[in-house]
Formats: sequence, structure tokens, C-alpha cells
Amino acid sequence: MDDVLVGPLDLAARVDEALAVQALAFGLDDDEIAIRRQIVLRHLMYPGARALGATTAANRLVGFVYGMPNDRAHWWSTVVEPYMRRTGTEQWLNDSFVITELHVLPAYQGRRIGRTLITTITDTAAEPRSILSAIDVESPARALYRTLGYTDLARPVHFPSAATPYAVMGAPLPLRR
Repeated sequence: MDDVLVGPLDLAARVDEALAVQALAFGLDDDEIAIRRQIVLRHLMYPGARALGATTAANRLVGFVYGMPNDRAHWWSTVVEPYMRRTGTEQWLNDSFVITELHVLPAYQGRRIGRTLITTITDTAAEPRSILSAIDVESPARALYRTLGYTDLARPVHFPSAATPYAVMGAPLPLRR
């Protein structure tokens, strides 16, 4: 991580760069990118939404995270709430900071950038816990979340727009180091 700096990110100004990172890290096509662009810009208007970026010395964005205090009226919460109710974990939707997106370019993965992004953004959260959703497969991302203290709250969760099932995970704050 020596050549990468993590700090505040004006995500609205750099949304296209961030979505290019997400597209490479997550495998999105142009139509999905266009839809996500509108979602990101809408999320940034929510109270408490904030973002961090990981940039090189040349100011190239190689990773980003953004999140916000959870609001049970938001679309994501309305989708995951029935799954969480079935597992008795729906109280996690209250007083939680949601990690909405966390992505690092594949060439920069495995260098503690994702870990630094998520711990830095949650360290400033006023909420006592953090929640997120991740594709429900064993992956480096899910392994990272587990090392930080996240556990499965509900799975499999099916989002209307996604063919792949997800897992909702939660962790008390501050995250484990």
C-alpha cells in the first residue's frame, strides 16, 4: 500500500472513475454501469453518506468505498428485511452504518487497500455496528469481512435485479484489526 493513499473522495465528481473500478472488480457491462451511476448519485444525497478513495501518487483511483447510516425506508433495507426477520437479525437494520459499495481494482487487490478503506470509513461512524451485502460465495471479499468481525446475518438473499444470491453480513464497530 506504500504507493496508494486512502482519503476522502468527492464521489460525485469522480463517479465515472469509481464505476470503472467497480466494473473491472465486479464485472459490469455498460448498461449496468449507467444504472449504478444514477444509484450512486442518488445515494450521495442521503444524510450521512460519505466516501473514501484509494489513489496512486498520480491521483489514479484504484479503489473506493462509500456508505451511509441505514434507513429502513431505503430500497436495500426493504429487500433484506424479510430475510433478516426469518433469521431473527432484523434489529441489525437499526443504528447501523451500511457499506454500500467497496471495490478495488484487481491489480491492487491483496495489498490491504480494501481493509484500509472499510476500517477507515467505519471508524468515523456514529452507529454501533456495520452491515453490508456480498455475493454469497466464498471469496476474498467475504474472507476479508470475516477477519474484520462480520458474520452472516441472512443468506441466501435474492435482490430483484441480481441473478446471484447475496449474504447480508454484520459486525460490531469498531471493526476487528
